[in-house]
Amino acid sequence: MLAKRIIPCLDIKNGRTVKGVNFVDLRDAGDPVELAELYSAEGADELVFLDISATEERRKTLVTMVRNVAEKINIPFTVGGGISSVEDVEILLNNGADKVSINSSAVKNPQLINELAQKFGSQCVVVAIDAKQINGLWIVHLVGGKVPTELNLFDWAVEVAKRGAGEILFTSMDNDGTKNGFANEALAKLSALVNIPIIASGGAGNIQHFVDSFKKGKADAALAASVFHFKEIEIKTLKQELRNNGVEVRV
Repeated sequence: MLAKRIIPCLDIKNGRTVKGVNFVDLRDAGDPVELAELYSAEGADELVFLDISATEERRKTLVTMVRNVAEKINIPFTVGGGISSVEDVEILLNNGADKVSINSSAVKNPQLINELAQKFGSQCVVVAIDAKQINGLWIVHLVGGKVPTELNLFDWAVEVAKRGAGEILFTSMDNDGTKNGFANEALAKLSALVNIPIIASGGAGNIQHFVDSFKKGKADAALAASVFHFKEIEIKTLKQELRNNGVEVRV
């Protein structure tokens, strides 16, 4: 069985790490390069950096930060935010990123997924999907959760997998920042529908939530932010507890 991954997520705004609840009320959580170094040392399997204002403000992800992070850590990291072309991805990968995450640009131009997978390989391409329940249906949202689309989460997940995405990063906007647990029912359905890894995001509040994301949600990786940034959960302790619960992780 493949080891499950623990992934701290750093939302970047104006060069700082920030964290909010349900995508709003952001507060400062520290310097992204320092946090990256710390998480790498503590045993995180990967990191995700999302420049949360890049798409909205029509500017490119902070290449300098990517380079600085790459110099400090020895685990894979994914960068997202404002990526809309093959050239954007080339710059990020050349500056040290291992993977890129695309979200709004994939919905607006689904062919971009195919192009990136063909040029850089599926293993580089993470499609992030932010969704919330509206009238019982999981609806995909864009631009940091501000713009609802007509897309259904599960239909879109199947399409991105077919187009060559290597992973799906699914954030439940309903659960995000609430610390009430991940959207395990939706996660399990996603895992059953597609044969690429699913990263669970949104709702981590305690160690049991991570256990549930893997056992009930069938996720391949679990991503969290505030519980790590504000030292509520130590990665080493989390991994030990996951092992105690029969979840295979790298220690």
